Amino acid sequence: MAEIVIDSIAKSFGTAVALREVSLTINDGEFVSLLGPSGCGKTTLLRIIAGLETASSGDIRVDGKSILGLPPKDRGLAMVFQNYAIFPHMTVAENIAFGLRMQKADEARVKAQVGKAAELLHISQYLDRYPNKLSGGQRQRVAVARALAVEPSVLLMDEPLSNLDALLRLEMRTELKSVLQEAGTTTVYVTHDQTEAMGLSDRIAIVYQGRIEQVGTPVDVYDNPATRFVGGFIGSPPMNFITIPVADGVAGGQPVPAGVSGEVVMGLRGEAVTRTEDTSGLPLQINVVEPMGATLLVTGTIYGQMVRVSLPPRDTVAAGQTIYLAPDPTRLSWLSPETGIAYQ
Repeated sequence: MAEIVIDSIAKSFGTAVALREVSLTINDGEFVSLLGPSGCGKTTLLRIIAGLETASSGDIRVDGKSILGLPPKDRGLAMVFQNYAIFPHMTVAENIAFGLRMQKADEARVKAQVGKAAELLHISQYLDRYPNKLSGGQRQRVAVARALAVEPSVLLMDEPLSNLDALLRLEMRTELKSVLQEAGTTTVYVTHDQTEAMGLSDRIAIVYQGRIEQVGTPVDVYDNPATRFVGGFIGSPPMNFITIPVADGVAGGQPVPAGVSGEVVMGLRGEAVTRTEDTSGLPLQINVVEPMGATLLVTGTIYGQMVRVSLPPRDTVAAGQTIYLAPDPTRLSWLSPETGIAYQ
């Protein structure tokens, strides 16, 4: 296990800027996800940590020692790739042992570590099989076992579940979290899937246009987005944003932060409302009603702006109807219409 300090890392590819002075500390034994849309710079940052890309400027330290001048094999890191990258001509046991043999580990250690990693990933019964005889989930377990077998100080994972179908991805997410909790390895995990990041991470670093927009626990980034981008990227459906005029410190019937005037953006989570008969509530003109089983997803407009809210699954509402909503005042975010930054 190890602490990682990413210190003002920048990266450009010609005139294209991929990373802009990114700084982040990942604590010993912590699981941190780099979450963001395609092209935001998260994989580039992971590859710089691994030594597969060079930084234009900045530094990365593991337990206080700079690793940027070291080749990948000397950094004490292991990486799990999106496409598994296991060798088709090797058995499961040989694949798991590969990194250890590259380190010239003695056979006793190789045997012990292969057995330990296989047991941890529940693939002991497949050690003599070749990858073409394994399912996608089993091949992913082999890739993780190979990485953990060398007992890395840091485990790097680049969208490792993206090639799996939805049900298997859910199963593997649960299993991966259990395995890494037991192993206690410091982990940096790249994904564009906010459900994965929320479910797996101790903290999430949300990356956008080469910058880290916010770092926090899953609950913190969900409940208290620092920017409009974060609120709109985290959550399914995403946070609603309603621009409302401010009068006497109140907008939409709710008190706004001190000093806010003119207009303000109310950030409203779809589940943080209750239906009310009070016509002073937020007026929702309903366009579409979608029964989702556990909830009723209602799409409509408030003050002419589209929103999606979740109501109790047996609520009786219909398209064309106007209902009134009372937001939970403790769950509201208030953001600047000009900058998209949340008021504190």
